[in-house]
Amino acid sequence: MNGSTSMVGRAVPSAPQMRVTRSPKSERCHLRSSLLFFVALLLSFPFPSHAATPIAQFDQANRLYEQGKFADAATGYQQLIATGHTSATIYYNLGNAWFKAGQLGRSVAAYRRAQELSPRDPNIRFNLDFARKQVAGGNAPAPNLWQRLLGRLTLNEWAVLAAIAFWICFALLILREWKPAWRRPLRSYTIAAASLATLVIAMLAITVYQSGAIREAVVVTQEAVVRYGPLEDSRVHFQLRNGAEVEIVGRKENGSAEAWLQVRDGSNRIGWLKRDQVVIL
Repeated sequence: MNGSTSMVGRAVPSAPQMRVTRSPKSERCHLRSSLLFFVALLLSFPFPSHAATPIAQFDQANRLYEQGKFADAATGYQQLIATGHTSATIYYNLGNAWFKAGQLGRSVAAYRRAQELSPRDPNIRFNLDFARKQVAGGNAPAPNLWQRLLGRLTLNEWAVLAAIAFWICFALLILREWKPAWRRPLRSYTIAAASLATLVIAMLAITVYQSGAIREAVVVTQEAVVRYGPLEDSRVHFQLRNGAEVEIVGRKENGSAEAWLQVRDGSNRIGWLKRDQVVIL
């Protein structure tokens, strides 16, 4: 990670033309804390003695990155993910590896997944924004105010916050019944707690709905042809470049070997493209 214009890195060296936001000392401290958390998580899983451990696989992928074998490093991170070992760090490193390998769309998809797990991480946000700027003519659907607000916390964090708000409200109601003399002093606090709990629970419900109902995808081919219909001979509507982000609004299977997705881009254009041209988030 040399210079002031290199990519933000966490557990692997950084890609060129993205700035460094940590000093070497703070980078090492962050790496150590990330890996300690990773080790604590992975040691809870039983592994056959003849198989490589996730920690060994993670280290091997990092070494491949350091050797400049970026596609191989990305494959190593993906193998970890395929076996159920996911974290913001792994997806972040995967995004760095794909970016260095010239796979812009897969890099954007990996950063998006990292951001879902760690929505307030400034390094993930910076690298995602940097990668998006490299996409030619691929404006992502602009999130509305509610989507930006809800995206500040993960689904689990919203659930914890809703539970805390609920129990605070419940405790105040119990106190009002247990100490009748406190009913009047606690009245305004109870109303405020009930309002807060209702608001947070509503936001949790919206987050759950969006996580299941709204599907997005990233183009991972150099040029994806979007057609008016889900047929190969359908007229071309528009084209999307590698890394373009779209919202999925429909799906159609044409036989066992071919699937089409109906997508909406950032300009609200709707059309059909082949499933194998995108990575679904």
